[in-house]
Amino acid sequence: MAQRRAGETISPLMDTLANWIAGTPRRSLPAAVTERAKLHLLDTVSAMISGAPLLPGKRALEYVRALGGTPEASVFTAGWRTNAVNAALANGMLAHADETDDAYYLALVHPGCAVVPAALAMAERERASGRELLRAIVLGYDLCARTSKALGIEHFRSAGHSTHSFGGTFGAAAAAGALARLDARAARYLLSYTAQQASGLSCWARDTEHVEKAFDFGGMPARNGVTAATMAAAGFTGVEDVFSGDRGFLHAFAPFIRPREFVAGLGTRFDIMHTAIKRWPVGYPIQAPLDALSTLIERHAIRAHEVERVHITVDEQGARTVSGRKMADINLQHLVAIMLLDGDISFEASHDPARARDRSVAALREKVELVGSAALSRAKTTQAIVEIEFRRTDPATGRAQARRERHHTRAVLGSATRPMNRADLERKCRPLLAPALGARRAQALIAAVWRLDRVADLRPLFGLLRG
Repeated sequence: MAQRRAGETISPLMDTLANWIAGTPRRSLPAAVTERAKLHLLDTVSAMISGAPLLPGKRALEYVRALGGTPEASVFTAGWRTNAVNAALANGMLAHADETDDAYYLALVHPGCAVVPAALAMAERERASGRELLRAIVLGYDLCARTSKALGIEHFRSAGHSTHSFGGTFGAAAAAGALARLDARAARYLLSYTAQQASGLSCWARDTEHVEKAFDFGGMPARNGVTAATMAAAGFTGVEDVFSGDRGFLHAFAPFIRPREFVAGLGTRFDIMHTAIKRWPVGYPIQAPLDALSTLIERHAIRAHEVERVHITVDEQGARTVSGRKMADINLQHLVAIMLLDGDISFEASHDPARARDRSVAALREKVELVGSAALSRAKTTQAIVEIEFRRTDPATGRAQARRERHHTRAVLGSATRPMNRADLERKCRPLLAPALGARRAQALIAAVWRLDRVADLRPLFGLLRG
């Protein structure tokens, strides 16, 4: 039943969400969920560190440095601090400067690049403990994914809105609000100021340099979430229930909205457990095809010069997202060619503009065919089928023989059904961290994240990240 507070009717939806946010700092988590939060924190931090030298990272650091600001929170790799809002903006853009960050594909959101920068900025500002930080991150992943689901996911995106921006904004705000230790009433104002800032158009797909995309996915949601949290913490008041009543959030998005998704399974279903960590620093719909391709290369010792045709089948949304894109790290045909030549995909190879102009890469790209499958679209996991036709000389006869091999990846490493463990993630993160931090400092950062739930003072962690 709705409750009346301060002259305004509070809906059960708002009451549940506001109380849930307010109770987060004191609410314990299952051990497996805490462990997963550590993994996603380290993964996102690695994306920030490796993203700093890229064009979106450079633009973010230059812009935020010029803004100045009270030194409340660290800007990673920069060696300086600014206010929490600006730090969230910069670090959010670093986190999505490329395609290294995590993804919840079935909800069409990238939670880490929005939630983690916002949480880190507020944790440093509020001198939170490691346990409070991890709990806030888990909350942020929940609100990020649930917002996208409540808005209708693909239908919402098809109408021109960006699920990544809307979901990220609510997720970042919830995490930041929890770390600001807002009570339930202030959390209602937090959600109102969040809803007023929620925006984003899916035309981000036309960005060829990843700069605006980094802002749309990471920088803007993180900044807006921290803005809402700091305003609520400063005593800003407003509409107590933005979800109900005339001209509220649910009314504005009535064609898409499914309100129950905001709170369905809250406290028993943790969306961070359904969020994937990428094995390779490329777009998520490319992970399963690369997994299948690498399996075939290893199993049959296939070499690039033998290949005559590569036929790849993925879900329909994935095919639309990664076919022939101008950005190399979300161009499936380009990355398949790189893997055929190199046997793997490194961060350097996926970001090397010279490879896009290489004739041997271009010749292999022409041999890659991509189709979308309705059957794979209905699957609950990200899958890919790869068929390779190649010609190999028989050493006994000296004759060239045509061969065809096929592999179906049903669960890629890092997905919800085949999650990474600490060793898997360390293998991914060390090459991303070491160029900027050095090997010893990178290992110290990794160790600091693993013990985070036992740490009351996060200043040593932020010291490692600033350098």
